Amino acid sequence: MRIVRFGGSIVLLAGILSGFSQAETTVGDNSLDEVMVTATLRPQKLIDTVYSATVLDNKTLHDAGQQHFEDVLGLIPNLNWAADTSRPRYFQIRGVGELEQYQGAPNASVGFLIDDIDFSGMGGAATLYDMDQVEILRGPQGITYGANALAGLINVRTKDATSKFELNSEATVAGFNTNSLAAVIGGALDNDGDAFRLVAQRYRSDGFRHNIYRNRYDTNGLDESTLRGKLRFDLGQWQLKLTGMYVDQDNNYDAWSIDNSFITRSDYPGRDAQRSKALAATLTYDGWEKLTLESISTYSAVDITYSFDDDWGNNQFWLDTTGYSPYNYYSDITRKRTTRTQELRLSSKDIVPHAGRIGWVTGAYVRNLREDNSDVEFAQDVAFDSVGSASDLISRYSATNVAAYGLLEYDFTAMTTVNVGGRVEQRKASYVDADTPFIPVTENLVGINTSLVHHWSKDHASHIELSRGYKSGGVNIGTLPAGSLRSYGAEYLWDLEVGDRGAWMDDKLVADVSVFYMSRQHMQVKSSMQDPGNPAKFIFLTLNAARGENYGAELSTSYQLNSDWKLFGTASWLRTDFIHYQYVDKNTNEWHVLDGRAQAHAPSYQFSLGLDWHHAGWMARVDMSGKGSFYFETSSNETSSAYQLFNVKLGYEQARWAMYGWVRNALDTRYATRGFFFGNEPPDFNPKRYIQNGDPRQAGVTVSLKY
Repeated sequence: MRIVRFGGSIVLLAGILSGFSQAETTVGDNSLDEVMVTATLRPQKLIDTVYSATVLDNKTLHDAGQQHFEDVLGLIPNLNWAADTSRPRYFQIRGVGELEQYQGAPNASVGFLIDDIDFSGMGGAATLYDMDQVEILRGPQGITYGANALAGLINVRTKDATSKFELNSEATVAGFNTNSLAAVIGGALDNDGDAFRLVAQRYRSDGFRHNIYRNRYDTNGLDESTLRGKLRFDLGQWQLKLTGMYVDQDNNYDAWSIDNSFITRSDYPGRDAQRSKALAATLTYDGWEKLTLESISTYSAVDITYSFDDDWGNNQFWLDTTGYSPYNYYSDITRKRTTRTQELRLSSKDIVPHAGRIGWVTGAYVRNLREDNSDVEFAQDVAFDSVGSASDLISRYSATNVAAYGLLEYDFTAMTTVNVGGRVEQRKASYVDADTPFIPVTENLVGINTSLVHHWSKDHASHIELSRGYKSGGVNIGTLPAGSLRSYGAEYLWDLEVGDRGAWMDDKLVADVSVFYMSRQHMQVKSSMQDPGNPAKFIFLTLNAARGENYGAELSTSYQLNSDWKLFGTASWLRTDFIHYQYVDKNTNEWHVLDGRAQAHAPSYQFSLGLDWHHAGWMARVDMSGKGSFYFETSSNETSSAYQLFNVKLGYEQARWAMYGWVRNALDTRYATRGFFFGNEPPDFNPKRYIQNGDPRQAGVTVSLKY
């Protein structure tokens, strides 16, 4: 069943209803004065934040989500994602971000943190159970997180250890052989304020595909295990918080089909496994009268296996349909990434606004990353005399970033604050593989942020901000076509933004609007081409385009109709352009002019609308989200179709237990999360449009118990 396309009417309706969003409220309270943002240099109220921000609180994550951060992406203005994986890893904020497995350097445009631990480019670890809140800061976060936050920052916060005893469990059963079991226990360790929290979850699903060659329904299946522990120690004037996590996502990957359906024919279904082990320690000293010292140390070791059947078929299928056999390509990519970070942050304590107040934050940051990659390709192709051949590319990338930053706050009055901040960062990196000699790279990068915030009242503020962010350069790996550049340089982004947020009518109405203009300089653009000697092999090149422009508006609001009903949603508009950019196809020597064309994975509009009801223990939630069409890639003009998704949830909640029935994608909409245009079908290998479909309709039941 497909949704009728409402087109412009949907956008108009979203605008009339003000793009309602529950994403910036707290449980039982619409007041922006109560919502805290922790992704900034020091925690601050949302009403005081100079960035365009969305905060998904625990209630929203519980009501709108099911298992993964993927479930709530539709609630966030101007946030898109590119699939090509079993779980979202590659995000775009305001049209800026990565689309696929990186080549040469794991430098993300969108930062992704889980409890201060860097998972940029590896967002698969963001399972939702026992999550506290998710914060999304749009626009460059240069002074906060440096080179990995050119477009913005996604900050995931799990629940902290507290002295209150908790023993909770949750179980889910759903269609497509989906089941989940989870539990959390936490409480005081002693009478001195020390506490612990331990979380465990196992989630499994068939993955919405049927492989008719192997007659299996689990070749795209999910198998995700999460184990997380937290400790808190109050040591007089010191406080120590420790986090340890182990997330094992042993997922399969068989999502592509020759006919763009949910029926696959792969003889070698792939895997998209991510095993993450991480530690974080936050040590805070609060013994000085006017200063606070904070140390944040993190370590993560992530093993990723990403394999797939390049030809999406099998020899018998190709023989029966085209007479071309053998035709069999398979890729297996493994990555081992180790990241260590250390940050020292010193800040003033005087944060209560008053005329003449000077507040400040200063700090130093060190990040060391090492990644070992192995890319193995197997080929059987009768036309290229490559029966049983294999090739591989083994590479190593390492980088050390050292940064110093500072932020100065000055209150002209108790209602008006000016902020000036900057970050200086040096990055020393190296890359080497069998085809590429050792390449050292040193870059000196500078980010700035200036802003003014004026409070019209306790619950109403406006801001204007000018910031400059940056993203490191990298290396084009492997064998390149003649005349190609081996390396590319850093990208810079200037962002000018004006915003207004507030609560009115006794906090029943909450609204947040921002208008922005971003100028991308030395823009990094990835293009790809199909190897004429190997139809399953692609050559990826990243170049620095001349310029790019991204501008638009974002709106979110909610309205508490009465004690039982709330209306919510979001709306965003985006325009992106390449400026003076053209590139030559190394296979055909043809020039492609992209001047004025929209950037990839940058839909012109996105929205969500919904209604939430709670009464006498009963609850119901209906929400709709949608987005306009977008280009799949820079190197082709193929686009997705606009679509809308509907979700429904009905439940009954008591103090000790709750039960919910839910349906995701209730109208069974067919929609694309990734697309390519290339030749993959013998004997002529004519280019064709291929898409990875989003998940179909799924219904389930969830039961939770509290002891």
